[in-house]
Amino acid sequence: MKFLYTLLFALISTTLLAQDTYLHCGKLIDTKSGTVLTEKTIVVSGNKISKVESGYTSGKKGDITIDLKDKTVMPGLIDMHVHIENESNPKAYLERYTNNEADVAYNSVGFAKTTLMAGFTTVRDLGGSGVNIALKKAIAQGKIDGPRIFTAGKSLATTGGHADPTNGSKKSLVGDPGPKEGVVNSVEDAKKAVRQRYKNGADLIKITATGGVLSVAKSSSNPQFTIEEIKAICETAKDYGFHVAAHAHGDEGMQRAVMGGVKTIEHGTLMSEKTMDLMKQYDSYLVPTITAGKEVTGKAKIDGYYPAIIVPKALEIGPKIQNTFSKAYKKGVGIAFGTDAGVFKHGQNAKEFGYMVEGGMPAIEAIQSATTTNAKILNMQNQLGQIASGFLADIVAVNDDPTQKIETMENVVFVMKEGKIYKQ
Repeated sequence: MKFLYTLLFALISTTLLAQDTYLHCGKLIDTKSGTVLTEKTIVVSGNKISKVESGYTSGKKGDITIDLKDKTVMPGLIDMHVHIENESNPKAYLERYTNNEADVAYNSVGFAKTTLMAGFTTVRDLGGSGVNIALKKAIAQGKIDGPRIFTAGKSLATTGGHADPTNGSKKSLVGDPGPKEGVVNSVEDAKKAVRQRYKNGADLIKITATGGVLSVAKSSSNPQFTIEEIKAICETAKDYGFHVAAHAHGDEGMQRAVMGGVKTIEHGTLMSEKTMDLMKQYDSYLVPTITAGKEVTGKAKIDGYYPAIIVPKALEIGPKIQNTFSKAYKKGVGIAFGTDAGVFKHGQNAKEFGYMVEGGMPAIEAIQSATTTNAKILNMQNQLGQIASGFLADIVAVNDDPTQKIETMENVVFVMKEGKIYKQ
């Protein structure tokens, strides 16, 4: 009898494993060619797309068919700049001292799920406390729902720089943070800090090449690394299979970052045409984060929302980001979709599409920036960013055709990640 139960269980398991899902798509965005196809069927086997067929086809008995005939279907979206551990609120600066690591972790679980439900099946987390590494692992192991995470762990800064974790603290709490804590002040520090991120379980490196808006420090844009330090970071990162992202508002810091070997410039607010030319020469990408710029500008006008030292920086930098994006795009700089979610509410990432279109980028190119372009930067171009045979089954759908109505991206109605449906 025990043998019969075992055999029955094995047969049921085999049947379930063999079950395919057929998605009937009224419209399907081919991100590789930049075209919108009609009446297609996506066949999902396990966690991958096995084929894409013309017309509405059906499988064998027991297969699942999902009707998306009145929807527009596309690959899962990729946001290259989020902070998955936290979310802006008037108490955020106090919470750095009152929240324990466990509090941060519990909050991040909700932020991760919200992001996935908004259609972002992959994100690049550009700096937190290290909880982001544990969160990445928990999602990958299926313990919680969330996007696939590529994380920098703790960002790298200089002493007093934008990501120095002790900025704004009283003297007794400041100490002298070094490479282990992500603070770099020499070429040797730079190498050690990269290796520490590798040891911690990060996937890439993020540096703060200039001052920033939301740090408790005076400058929003001064250069904060020497080019020798940046080169040491990038060269060491390459040894470990990492690419490097650089937060940068000021032009001089951007130029050092690009010539030093970084792959992406985050924000790029005060970028000159010379820097744009350098980015094209060195094959660097701009991650605009227009949404964050607009959000911090609005919040800076709310009395007491930010510490006083931050308000003038937000009012100076925030309104300029979209215009810089427009100039860089027209100049031919590569654009990678990224929002800085966490600076504003998670799940609102898709607002960025509207701002990009408003800034002069055609809707299909904005969608490609969040799919094929970002997959390439992550070295996942053969697994993510397209709906094609052999790719991971990360698939989302919206009600309308976003090439005609971009705001529909803010209402994703179907989410599949690696063949599992999370929203329908």
